[in-house]
Amino acid sequence: MPVQRLLDRLPLPERGFVLSALRDETVGGALLLLAAVVALTWANSPWSEAYERMRGVVVGPAALHLDLSLQTWAADGLLAIFFFVAGLELKRELVVGQLRNFSEAVLPVVAAACGILLPAIIYVLIAWGDEGALRGWAVPTATDIAFALGVLAVIGSALPTALRAFLLTLAVVDDLFAILIIAFFFTSGLKPLPLLAAVALLAIYAFLQHRKVRASWIYVPLAVAAWALVHESGVHATVAGVALGLLTRTRRDADERESPAERLEHRMRPLSAGLAVPLFALTAAGVSVTVSSLSATFRDVAAIGVIAGLFLGKSIGVFSGTYLIARFTRAALSPYLRWGDIAGVSVLSGIGFTVSLLIAALAFRNDPERAEHVKAAVLVGSLVSAVVASVLLRLRNRRYRQLRDEDERDDDADGIPDVYQSDQDRRASG
Repeated sequence: MPVQRLLDRLPLPERGFVLSALRDETVGGALLLLAAVVALTWANSPWSEAYERMRGVVVGPAALHLDLSLQTWAADGLLAIFFFVAGLELKRELVVGQLRNFSEAVLPVVAAACGILLPAIIYVLIAWGDEGALRGWAVPTATDIAFALGVLAVIGSALPTALRAFLLTLAVVDDLFAILIIAFFFTSGLKPLPLLAAVALLAIYAFLQHRKVRASWIYVPLAVAAWALVHESGVHATVAGVALGLLTRTRRDADERESPAERLEHRMRPLSAGLAVPLFALTAAGVSVTVSSLSATFRDVAAIGVIAGLFLGKSIGVFSGTYLIARFTRAALSPYLRWGDIAGVSVLSGIGFTVSLLIAALAFRNDPERAEHVKAAVLVGSLVSAVVASVLLRLRNRRYRQLRDEDERDDDADGIPDVYQSDQDRRASG
C-alpha cells in the first residue's frame, strides 16, 4: 500500500494555479488583509501574551550576529524579498517601461514626489514642538502597492486600464523614494567594512549579470551573503534586496524568451505576495485596540500626524501634483482618464500599510509605546483611505459600466460598431 504523504507538493496543474493566483494583486492584497486581521485579533485576544512571545522568539546564528527575533527576521529578511521584487519592477520601468521616457515619466514622478512631500509637511506641522514625534515624519509617505492594486482590482472592473497603469507607475516611484528614505534616514551605527564587502558582492552580481551567467547556485549564496553584510553594516537590510533587483539584467537576448528580471519577477512574486508580506503583517500589525489605547493614540501628535498625512496629505499631494503638471507643462493626462478617476486613485494612495509599518518600527524603535500608537494610526489612516477611495472609484466604475452598456446597446441596434466616436468623447458627453 503506497504511503500517503501529508502536506506534499501539489500536482503540477494545481501548483501552477496557486502560483498564478499569488501573482494576482487581488489575491496578494487579500492575504495581506487576512494576515493583518489575524494579527489584530490575536493581539487583542486572551492569548495576546503568546503573540508577543511569538514575535520575540530569537533564531539564527549568534556567531554571525544573525540571532534575531522573528519580528526582526520578518522586517529585515522577508521584506528584502518584497523589495527585491520592487527593485525588479523599478528596473523594468526605467529600462523598458513608462519611466524610460521623460515625457511619460514626469507626471507619475512628480505626482509621487508631491504625494511624499505633502504628507511629510502635514506631519511635521502637527508634530512640531515634540522632538520625539518628529522622528516619524516619513511614516505617512509610503503607499502599499499590494493593497492599493488589490482594492482597485476588486472595485474597478470597468475602470480604464490606463488608471491601473498610472497607479502602478506611481507606486513604483513611491517605492523608490521609500527605499531612499530608509537608506539615508534610518541607518544607525554605520560600519564601513561590512558595507564595502557588500558593495563588492553586489559588483560581482552585476558583473555576472553582464556576462549573462545563468547559474542560480551562484546567485543565491551571493545574494544571501550581500544581504547579511548590508544588515551587519547598519544599513537596513531591505536595501540589499532593492540593489539586487536594480542590478538584474532587464533586456533579453535574441535566444531568450524572457529576460532574467522578467523570469525572477515571475518566480519571486508568489513568494513575496504569498509568504513574505503576509508574515510581516502578521508580526507587525498586532497592536492593542482598547478604549484606553485608542484614546492614547488619538492624543498622540505622532499618530494624528500619520492619519492626516496618509488620508489628506497623500490624496491632496498626488492629485495636485498631477494637476499642476498637466496644467502648466506639455505633459498631458491620458485621454482615457478623467479627473474623477485621478481623485479616486489619489485617495487610494493613502493606503500605506506595509512600508509605513516598517518605517514606524524603525523611527520609534526606542519608544515602544509611541510605536504602538503610530502603528495603530497607520491602520486607521489606511482604512479610512481605502473606504473613501472605494466609494469614489465605485461611482466612477458605475459610470464607465453605464457607458459600456450604452455602447453595446447602440451596436446591437444598428449592427455597426460605434467606432467613429472616440472613447474620450463618449466620456466627455457623460
